[in-house]
Parts: sequence; C-alpha cells; structure tokens
Amino acid sequence: MKFLSTEFWARVCSRKPLLVLGVWGVLVLIGGALAVDGELGPGKQFADFLKPATTTELKLTGAAESSQAESLLEERGGQTMPLREIVIVQSDVHTVDAPEFRTKVEVLYHELIVLGAEVAIPERSYYTTTPPDENLVSADRMTTFMTVVMAGDYVEAVKNVESVLEVVAESNVADSFRVLTVGDASIAFEQNELAEKDLRQGERIGIPVALVILVVLFGTVAAVIMPIGLSIIGIIVAMGIAALIGQTFDLVFFVTLMIVMIGLAVGIDYSILIISRFRDERARGRNKLEAIERAGATAGRTVMFSGLTVVIALLGMLIVPFSFFQSLGIGAILVVLVALSATFTFLPASLAVFGDHLERLPVPFFGRKSTEAVQGEGAPKDGFWEGVTRLVMRYPLISIVVVGVPMVFVTLFYFQWPGINTGLNGVDVFPEGAETREAFFVMEEEFSFGLVNPTDVVIDGEAGHPAVQGAIVQLLTSLSAHPGVTVFPVPVVNEAQDLTHLSVFINGESRSQEAVDVVTAIREEYVPQAFDGVDAEVLVGGVTAVVADTFSIVDRYTPIVFAFVLGCSFLILMLVFRSIVIPIKAVFMNLLSVGAAYGLIVLVFQKGIGADLLGFQHAEVIDAWIPLFLFSILFGLSMDYHVFLLSRIRERYDQTGNNREAVAHGLRSTAGIITGCALIMVAVFGAFASGDTIINQQVGFGLAVAVLLDATLVRSVLVPASMEFLGRRNWYLPSFLRWLPDVRVEPEED
Repeated sequence: MKFLSTEFWARVCSRKPLLVLGVWGVLVLIGGALAVDGELGPGKQFADFLKPATTTELKLTGAAESSQAESLLEERGGQTMPLREIVIVQSDVHTVDAPEFRTKVEVLYHELIVLGAEVAIPERSYYTTTPPDENLVSADRMTTFMTVVMAGDYVEAVKNVESVLEVVAESNVADSFRVLTVGDASIAFEQNELAEKDLRQGERIGIPVALVILVVLFGTVAAVIMPIGLSIIGIIVAMGIAALIGQTFDLVFFVTLMIVMIGLAVGIDYSILIISRFRDERARGRNKLEAIERAGATAGRTVMFSGLTVVIALLGMLIVPFSFFQSLGIGAILVVLVALSATFTFLPASLAVFGDHLERLPVPFFGRKSTEAVQGEGAPKDGFWEGVTRLVMRYPLISIVVVGVPMVFVTLFYFQWPGINTGLNGVDVFPEGAETREAFFVMEEEFSFGLVNPTDVVIDGEAGHPAVQGAIVQLLTSLSAHPGVTVFPVPVVNEAQDLTHLSVFINGESRSQEAVDVVTAIREEYVPQAFDGVDAEVLVGGVTAVVADTFSIVDRYTPIVFAFVLGCSFLILMLVFRSIVIPIKAVFMNLLSVGAAYGLIVLVFQKGIGADLLGFQHAEVIDAWIPLFLFSILFGLSMDYHVFLLSRIRERYDQTGNNREAVAHGLRSTAGIITGCALIMVAVFGAFASGDTIINQQVGFGLAVAVLLDATLVRSVLVPASMEFLGRRNWYLPSFLRWLPDVRVEPEED
C-alpha cells in the first residue's frame, strides 16, 4: 500500500509543490467560508471571524432520565417548553409602591414588548397581575422581577436574547435603579462572550510566545513561518469541517477553543519534527528533494504513529454519551487529522519551494547553537542535555527516585487531602462584573435562583385517576416541607390528560452539588414514597437533573474510557517497538504525568495554593468532565514525545545492539526538540489558562503542567533512567507474540 507511506507523499508533494499548495489554498478558502461569522476588518483577530455555530446547552444521549423527561414534555405536551428570562429591577431608594418604581418597570415592560413576538414576550410583572403578585417582590419591597418568554428553540433564544440585553443595558441609566437579566439564554450568551474573549487573549499571548520559542529553537526567523502557517491552515480547515458537522450535530461552545488550542500545539509540534529532520539531512549533504523524502520516511513516520495514538486517545471521548465530551472529541480529532494531512502534504511542498531559505535571517547568539540542537546526529556532545544524559545514565535508580517520588506524592492530592471534589461550575463563578453573575446573587438573596431553572417532575399516567392524584398531592406535600425547595402548587396537565408536569424550584445555583443532592433525593426518596404501587412513571428533568445524570455518566464511563485508551495505546506501542516492557512503562509514566496534573489542579484551585500568584480563581469544585477530558488529551499528546524518543533509541539499538549507547544517543538527539515542542505547548495552553473563565483556567493549567512535567521530568529523566536500569530487557517480547508484524517507526539508515 504505497500511497499510505509518508515517504511516498513527501516525494510526490515535493515534486508537485505548486499544485499541492494551490489545493491547500482552496481548502483554506472553503474552510474559512464555511466557518466565517462576521467580516474581516481592522482590529479583527482570528477568533473574531472563525466561529462555527455552537451551543452551550447540556445534552445527554442514550437513556438518561432527564432526556426522557424532556422528550415526554415535548411529545405529550404538544410543544417545546419555552425558555424564560428573568429581568430584575432593583432600587436602593424606592420601593415598588413608589410611582418612580412603577414608571421604571412599565417603561421597561413596554420596551420589551416593542421587540416583537419573534424575539421575546414579557409575561408577568408585579404591575400587570391582578391582584399584584407579591411573589414577584422581595421582602424589603425594593426589588422586583418580571418573566420574559424567549421565542424559538434554545439556539434561537440565545441569539434573540442579545436584543433583550440591549434593552436592559439602555435601562441602566444614571438613576437610582439597577436592571439585570438572567436565564438560560443570557447565561449562554455571556458564556459565549467570555469564551471568545479568552480565545482572543490566548491568541494574543500564545502565538507571539510560540514564535519566540521557535526562533530560539531554529535559530532563524525564516524557519518559524512554516510551523505557524501549518497550524493556522489546520485550524481554518478544521473549523470549516466543524461548521458542516454542526449542521446536523450540536457542538458545544468549547469546541472552537479546543480546535484553536490543540491546532496550534500539534501543528507546530509536527512541523518542528519534520523541519528539524530536514535540516539534519541537508547538513549531511543530501540535496533538497532527497532531504524532504528522507524526512518524510523518518520523522514523518514518527509523526504518523504519534498522531494515530493521539486520535485513538481522543476517540475515547466519543464513547461517553454526553454532547459536551463528544463535541470536544470531534473538534480535537478534526484538527489533529487536518494537521497530520498538512504535515504529510503541505509541509513537503513548502519545503520544496522555500526549503533553501530556512537559514535566512539568523538570530544572533542563537542561530548556530539552535541549528545544532535540532539535528539528531549533529547533537552537541558537550551541551546541557549531554550532561543530563551522563548523569541519568550513571545513576538510573537515584534518578528514578528523585523524580518519581515527588510526582507520586503530588498525585496523592487527587485521592486524599482534600481529594478532588468534582461538580459543575455555574454562573456564580463567572468573572466579577459579569451581568448574569450579579443577577444570580440578587435572585438568590431576594428570591430563589431556582425560579430561573425549575426542575421538572413529569408524571406519565392517567391524570384523573384517584391514585395518581393522591400520589401527586403527597409528593407536593413532602417537597413543600423541604427547606431548600419551593413548589408551584398547580400541576399542569396536557390535553390528553395522560401527562402531569410539576415545577420544582430548588434554591442555589442549578449546577451546584447542593441542588444535585436535592434532585437525587426527589428521585430516590420522595417519588418512590409517594408513587409506591401507583400505575404511573415519574421522571425528573431540567438543568439540575441533567447535571445529576452527567455526574452519573462520567462515573460510569471513566473506567471504560481509561481501559479503551490504555489498551489501544499498549497494542500500538507493542507493535511499533516489538516489546511488552516498553508499552507497560509508557502506560505507567503517562498515567504518572496525568496524575501529577490532577494533584496540582486540586492544590491550586481547590486548596488555593499559588492561585493568587497565578491569577486563578479559587474553586470549590473541579468541573466533573475535566479529569476525563485531560486524560484523553494528555495521554495522546504525551505519546508524541514518547514515540519520538523511543523511535530514535530503537533506531540506534538496531544499528549497534548496545542498549546504553542507544538510550544515550536517543536522549541526546531528541531532548532539545522535545523540550522546545513542550515549551510551545506550555505557552499555548498557559495563554488560554490566563483567561477569565474558571473552566479555561482549569483546562489550560492542567494541560500546561502535565505537558511540562511529561516532556522534562518523564521523557528526559524517567524514561532513559528506567531503560538504562532494565538494559536489554526493554526489548523483551514473549515467544508466543513473535508472530506480530514488525512495524517500525523509522526505517534503517542508508
């Protein structure tokens, strides 16, 4: 299968460079056209115009109870439950009985009516109910709220709510009133705005830092253009494909950030490996086309196996029946596959056209040194990494203990003192100044935030049956006695009289553990007690119920994803390196990197150690999806370095049969590249961690520290130290497995 060979594509694309570059130019134009959301103009950034349609709605697939409840309401109720916004009017001078207060609310009410039924319809206010509804007024009578029904489905409501927010902003004039709004649509809208702001900040910081590292690594300004260009191409094309997928599958808002973040990281990473090998081959005396072909045959195969491992690790996220995981997995897989395709085609073509210009514009003091550092055979024999190599090889056991024990110690914080506390961070941890965050605290102090996101109790049974009616009364009575619950006393029955809907308002943030505990109690205690022996099925839905189901799904699927990713990675490494010792060590060391990252996240965000210094928020919980997400991403990315290092070691071992010399050569010739690639990833991930939203902070920090630990301590110390300690046993393959195909990453040297 010649066309699957990376050497074949390097040879073909380097001989037809203009055609290949033209094809990629067309793909970029198509991808940009599909993903475009706005017009290019002065001051526009990458994130300002590449935004596939996304959603912030949490959706579970499969047989989750919350999904069943929502489906029943839509099918039997005859219509989708509309989203509602709560518009708050508060004064520090007037009460609702004052004429000024009434005028303020009535003018606001009229302005909302003017928006039209296709946008939003104001529903109830204190002054439009007869008699006035005192439930809409706070205890001190200085705050009231009105409900506004948003038009359309969830996606349309999030778009339409911008008009409501504009009306609210115009109402916040310099008077004695404060006007706020909060609801699913406004929270989603502001969450998107915050995510885009973080994305722009990540670009502003990450790309310049990556450029500096590339200049230092390659030693010339000209050599940095290709890696950045390849990354941007990969991101644009992946965005376009994501936009197409988004027409039939709801992708969550985080997918845009995922594509940019992973695209920058792997695009630059893969480019460095190919370009450094190309320069190495040119330094050996090969002509340009021969050097491109040889780089494709060696470093290209390393990239292929590394990328394959990344994709397999990311496939684990698609197993989880939760749109959030699946969206992130789709986005990351897309950009990795596009980056791989560009590495095997666009990069050889670019090198064929511009390869002779890579050494132009050398950087003083860094040019010559960096050029040597990225070359395998030409790696310096007296530099920093040579010193590390000698030290690690001389004292392998001490190296393992000195590095391994602290990493294990940090990992223990994930399990104990205090141990990770997972949940879902909601609007209450939005950055200070976020309007919906302020509205949340006003609602929670004066009313109940449960009014924003009611929990739905859906009874599938004959509504008029005495047993069903008696059970509903008992359930309402029990729930009313709960201190954290308010129940709407009038059940809603559909026209067919076979479905009853109860609205339950739970105090606190809808995604908090306290609210989830109440939903769990409703499901496991209150409903079974009230409906024992009654011919009816009771389902609990709503945002909090979705969160509760999410926790359950994550707990259930985490071991499945771990087993899938670890098992597939083990098999790939065993085939590539024909050893069972190598994959066992790789799995263990990758888990060590991930575990240390988990522990540091707990220490920084939950315990607050160093959080202020790093500019992070303190968090009571780590988002429940983050550990599983980090595992999939980090396990895939860390394999890049592992395969690259081990392929060089194996290549040398096959030539000499000397394990010690092969390990020393592999570490010496790859440590500089691995460290440079890792620093770029750390810069990219760290840039996104500098954003305002706590989700981006937790994800960016977790990715950055794990990659840094993995590329420095694990790959440069633990891997060579353990290989030196085990000697020839590294390459042990049981006799009953020797029938396996001999799949090598890098071919024999000419």
